[in-house]
Amino acid sequence: MPQSSSKKTYLSVRHVAERFDVSVNTVWRWTASNPAFPQPVKFGAGCTRWKLADLEAFECTAEQVK
Repeated sequence: MPQSSSKKTYLSVRHVAERFDVSVNTVWRWTASNPAFPQPVKFGAGCTRWKLADLEAFECTAEQVK
């Protein structure tokens, strides 16, 4: 997984799935059905990424809800 500054780091769907220990299909399902889950950035055909900073913010929010 990339190790640079989280503001500039983008993760593939596979890396997002690994981060949350879920399947790739689950990441896509969360993206479509959970308005709180960060939306990906499309860089072109076949290139969709999530901002690490957005995922970290989502994790912090999810922790506060628990």
